[in-house]
Amino acid sequence: MMYFTKHFFIFSASIFLFACGSDEKKSAAPGMGGANAVKDYPVLTITPQSTTLYSEYPATIQGQQNVEIRPKIDGYIDRMYVDEGATVRQGQLLFQISAPQYEQEVRTAAANIKIAQANVNAAQMDVNKVRPLVEKNILSKYELQSAQYTLQARQAALAQANATYANARTNLGYTTVTSPVSGIVGSIPYKIGSLVSSNTAQPLTTVSNVGNIYAYFSINEKQALAFSQNTKGTNAAERLASIPPVSLVLADGTVFSQKGRIEASGGQINTQTGAISVRATFPNPGNLIRSGSTGAVRIPQTVDTAILVPQKSTYEIQGKLFVYLLGDSNKVKSVEIRVMPNSGGQYYVVQEGLRAGDKIVVEGVASLREGAAIRPRVVNADSVNNQMKNSTSRQQQ
Repeated sequence: MMYFTKHFFIFSASIFLFACGSDEKKSAAPGMGGANAVKDYPVLTITPQSTTLYSEYPATIQGQQNVEIRPKIDGYIDRMYVDEGATVRQGQLLFQISAPQYEQEVRTAAANIKIAQANVNAAQMDVNKVRPLVEKNILSKYELQSAQYTLQARQAALAQANATYANARTNLGYTTVTSPVSGIVGSIPYKIGSLVSSNTAQPLTTVSNVGNIYAYFSINEKQALAFSQNTKGTNAAERLASIPPVSLVLADGTVFSQKGRIEASGGQINTQTGAISVRATFPNPGNLIRSGSTGAVRIPQTVDTAILVPQKSTYEIQGKLFVYLLGDSNKVKSVEIRVMPNSGGQYYVVQEGLRAGDKIVVEGVASLREGAAIRPRVVNADSVNNQMKNSTSRQQQ
């Protein structure tokens, strides 16, 4: 009985080991889902094409006119006709300054004109009286000359009185402060009753004309040289005119609906910062953007024969970018690439490392290793590129 049990146990163990060995062979067999199975990966053939890149530069925004409203006379603020943030038109009344002395000066000057006019009339009468007597040789001609000189002096006094009156009227006009431009009223630091003068440190307010806005930004010397080399024109004006319309990214990340133009750049490089100041002009219908805002100027750049690589196809090691290039026997090889710094949001524009006709692994690069064999699944280049461009376009909007 013991003999039968012993042989039965050995037989059962043999069957179990054989079954396990069969399972291991099946699991290790190629194409059966084992650890050494060759997986398929999407592969893209590199094709040069045209693309548009965008460079963004932080900018400060100012209205086309920022006019400080300052008093020209001494007096107390008597009335305010506008409030902070109000939209005003050119010539609209802003403040009334109480300065009674200027009203008195106008009345005094008007009285002096009447006195001077009376003196002129009296001198004219003397000339009229002396002239016939001189003609009849009753009086000497020197009497007539003396009367004429007196008349000229009285006429000069009248002209001086008129000038004094005009000056007094001008000073009186300064008691009403109007807006020299159409725009938006800024902060008003003074209140009714405040004493102001032409020497006051702060202006009464600032009126900003924001019908057009200026976005000021800076580019470094290297970027300035690149602009000069990549834009058409024989002089600065022609090169600025050839730059395509630019966009303005607002502080909340949205893109302003109006396109702008780069119209001016600084003539010198700042020796302290190594940068050049540049100005872009944007129309501002509805005064949506106010002076003092911030944003970023986005400048497009078209590359005619660009090699585009999806960002998901790359991986980074110690600050360097790599892709997996499909080689002989469907084995992948790691290749370093150098890309443009202003590449699109979903892809890189390759400058070195790849050329037209190369095949790279599009997805799943994290699971690959150098020399690994794959089963390539060719994907359509146009569909991948269109997907990248559409995604980037949505980010730029």
